[in-house]
Amino acid sequence: MRNTPAQEPSVQEQSFQDRDDSVLKTLGHLGMHALDDVYGAFSTVGDRPIHDPRRFEWTSVLENNWTVMREELDEILEYREALPSFHDIAEDASTISQDDDWKTFFLYGYGVKAEENCGRCPRTTELIEQVPGMTTAFFSILSPGKHIPPHRGPYKGVLRYHLGLKVPAPAEKCRIRVADEVAHWEEGESMVFDDTYNHEVWNETNEERAILFLDVKRPMRQPMAAVNDLLLGLLRYTPVVQNARENQRQWSKRLEQAEMTTQPA
Repeated sequence: MRNTPAQEPSVQEQSFQDRDDSVLKTLGHLGMHALDDVYGAFSTVGDRPIHDPRRFEWTSVLENNWTVMREELDEILEYREALPSFHDIAEDASTISQDDDWKTFFLYGYGVKAEENCGRCPRTTELIEQVPGMTTAFFSILSPGKHIPPHRGPYKGVLRYHLGLKVPAPAEKCRIRVADEVAHWEEGESMVFDDTYNHEVWNETNEERAILFLDVKRPMRQPMAAVNDLLLGLLRYTPVVQNARENQRQWSKRLEQAEMTTQPA
């Protein structure tokens, strides 16, 4: 990861308040954001847009094995057209991306294991399952020229982790802005940030960018660590997460069919 001061033009933040959400869903988002200040105060790693990955011991294990994950990613990318776009899995993502230029391959979602996909990436699965507090894991693949507009995540109880697996040159053209900081990915290097800060992403190169994307529980002091565990456990039973699980199952079947049709007779 490389950090530079933000020099992007200011763009109005997009958040849940700009969406055509139901009243119940909007109230749920408001309730989660009401915890932001409390979670920030109880965080044992501070409250900032981008964190130093060296503060998290497990990041070195992933960095030391990034080529292992890259090999499994390359096998998945042979079926790129059969992979779902992010909004095909997480329907709320349609507020920031509606095309096929942001592909995903899910391994975990809110603590729920995608068994079929994990079976296709056994070494990656073994590595991510060693990460303390990992709740969500997938390969995130951006097409050339893809821009993800300004937005913010709904829940400060997790931190977001990126590991560069396939980063086109020049790296500075493939970057992320979090609040007023801009960073770009490097292959085999970690990035940790708080996605409740306004952020956006660019791939202004002629090649695709692919990373390992994790959400991990924010390290916090008690009693908020226990509150966070409880809420994250409840989230997996919400309609949004249940729908995402069903969407993932359907796309796993499509990928299986794509693999069968390309196997030699």
